[in-house]
Amino acid sequence: MVLITEEIIKEFETLVEKVAEPLKKTFQNMHNGYQQETLVRFLKARDGNVSNAHKMLIDCLSWRIQNEIDGILAKPINPIEFYRAIRDSQLAGMCGYSKEGHPVIAVGVGRSTYDKASIHYYIQSHIQMNEYRDRVILPSATKKFGRYVGTCIKVLDMTGLRISALNQLKLLSAISTIDDLNYPEKTETYYIVNAPYIFSACWKVVKPLLQERTRKKVQVLSGCGRDELLKIMDYESLPHFCRKEGSGSSRNSRNEKVSDCFSLDHSFHQQLYNYVKEQAAKVGCAAPVRHGSFHVDFPEPDPTDVKIAQTIECEFQRLGNQNGLSQSLRELKVNGDRVGSNTIL
Repeated sequence: MVLITEEIIKEFETLVEKVAEPLKKTFQNMHNGYQQETLVRFLKARDGNVSNAHKMLIDCLSWRIQNEIDGILAKPINPIEFYRAIRDSQLAGMCGYSKEGHPVIAVGVGRSTYDKASIHYYIQSHIQMNEYRDRVILPSATKKFGRYVGTCIKVLDMTGLRISALNQLKLLSAISTIDDLNYPEKTETYYIVNAPYIFSACWKVVKPLLQERTRKKVQVLSGCGRDELLKIMDYESLPHFCRKEGSGSSRNSRNEKVSDCFSLDHSFHQQLYNYVKEQAAKVGCAAPVRHGSFHVDFPEPDPTDVKIAQTIECEFQRLGNQNGLSQSLRELKVNGDRVGSNTIL
């Protein structure tokens, strides 16, 4: 782990002070009053190298300006029935806080289908959740817990993961690259739960390819991970898929009805949806056209991400051949434009 000293931070601050005014403005919107903490995130993402961190930040700020990211929370996805379909096929939501104040973000990796809209809408929705987290949720957590909270915890549910997940490598690579380049070091820990054999087999291959910084953040838990997660969060903050006793159960061990944090009806998504509508009303934003209303440039995938994707593909092929699934594998459109199958980490 690289030690980020005050001297390194000051050197970075000096460089940032010299950037052009448009970049400064979007940087202010991004750091939300926590400039030094934001600079530290970029330094960590580039192993303490000031020059590399500076380039990364400039590229990020330029991306924000070019894609009007500062205004994305004033661009609702309409109509609501269409947005509900997106939420039902892009499973993600916030279910509570850890004992240390980190927002707990749940992601339904195995059961997300991404088959109700174009890739642009799924990316728009993902970035809106990122921006809402950074501009609303994290500042609220900082105030609530009386100390700076700048990262979240993610619990990734692998239930339902199948070989057809290969169809989503392009979309997931785009989302992953956007996060890596523009929202670095925002996740404290990734907890993998309900992992089927197909994930476990691939994880053994992929794990050595990850950077040590990323590898240390990933923990694969046994089963639904309930007992381990209860060490860092209260029962009420557990994702609904971690409260169950058996796979596919809709009720937890206390026989209580569980609130699905993926649903648009959940309080988190209701608050997010209403916030976007309010921001749109403030700027007099007209409702976007249903299709093709908001496009974000996709950065080129990191070479490491490409290598990982290729390794996953090879491992899936091996598993498929072992289990007589070669025909179904040949029918997949790996890295194609089609959106419509389950996703993977």
